[in-house]
Amino acid sequence: MSAKSQRLARIEGEMQRVLSTLISREVRDPRVGNVTITAVNVAPDLSTARIFFVPFGAQHAPDEVGEGLGRAAGFLRGELGRALQLRHAPRLEFVYDAQIEHADKLTRLIDGAVKSDQHKPD
Repeated sequence: MSAKSQRLARIEGEMQRVLSTLISREVRDPRVGNVTITAVNVAPDLSTARIFFVPFGAQHAPDEVGEGLGRAAGFLRGELGRALQLRHAPRLEFVYDAQIEHADKLTRLIDGAVKSDQHKPD
């Protein structure tokens, strides 16, 4: 891993940690609620950061939670820049992480197939 990619990975990890704390403690938008930040991908030039999230507890639809996070993006960007001491904090883009949902569907399909095979006579 090159020094530049190690730096990006370190920044992404720190951003994930700081954003998780900021969202849980500082964001007052009722649409947001409890959110898990699953990943952060920062552009090599640090201009943008794609933040992947999963709502914890189904109080609001993922798109509503994303809207709430989008409304708070400016505030979060400023706080993130201060916390990480970045001269130019990246623009934050919040993206619903559907991988967990897809994995759950696949697991249920596999479980269903296994159960139906077990009930078939040989």
